[in-house]
Amino acid sequence: MLAACELCPRRCRVNRTAGQLGACRVSVEPLVASAGPHFGEEPVLVGRGGSGTIFLSGCNLDCVFCQNFDISHAASGSPASPEQIAAMMLRLEGMGCENVNFVSPTHVAPALAEAVVLARGRGLRVPVVWNCGGYESVRALEKLEGLVEIYMPDFKWADAEAGRKYSGVEEYPAHARAALAEMYRQVGPLKVNPRGAAERGVLVRHLVMPGDLARSREVIDVVAETAPACAVNVMGQYRPAYRAEEYAALRGWPSVATVRTLRDYAASKGLVRVD
Repeated sequence: MLAACELCPRRCRVNRTAGQLGACRVSVEPLVASAGPHFGEEPVLVGRGGSGTIFLSGCNLDCVFCQNFDISHAASGSPASPEQIAAMMLRLEGMGCENVNFVSPTHVAPALAEAVVLARGRGLRVPVVWNCGGYESVRALEKLEGLVEIYMPDFKWADAEAGRKYSGVEEYPAHARAALAEMYRQVGPLKVNPRGAAERGVLVRHLVMPGDLARSREVIDVVAETAPACAVNVMGQYRPAYRAEEYAALRGWPSVATVRTLRDYAASKGLVRVD
């Protein structure tokens, strides 16, 4: 899948094993921007010891409002082999982290899968979190089965045109829905241990956009239909960032009342709120 890259629905078809670069701007070897305990994630991920986040540089999306643009839109960070990433995973577990959380992993899935196998072989016990943008290849996800305990995809858009304009990809809703169905098939609804930390399952994130650009109720409907009783975080953290000021529709903020109403709507559809 790397020799003519099809790791995500973009299907760039470049030979990354020969150094060619596609939309993600990263070759075969991952670039790690940072690795450490993170206490700003959802409470079910943070638990008592924090989420052991490994931030990967590059991204298969091109969101013009990205709040992590300095990482996702630049090939920054240090090259890391699967062996080195496995060592990071074990170090994070040793620090007391509740999980190992791969942030923006889609475009470097083969190396991360190898790292998980190596770390598990050396005694890693905490769950692996696949913290992604939702624009995933079902075929690639199938190859991750048994390696990932917690899938945490975004579901950004119910409108394909908005996905094209603001995230730079084609047919985002259809691909996100198919990916969510495969994730849910693999790990099911979110399960939490007696300490309040997630152990397995799917947790969907949805960022409420100004002016209802994402068509949030439709997103919630699709999540409820595709993954019944799924955990969901309807997020109110949007702020204009990166290139958002270039787009009039992205210059505002969603209201607190709007976010609250959407969270209640998600609960009414049988989804489990973790906001």
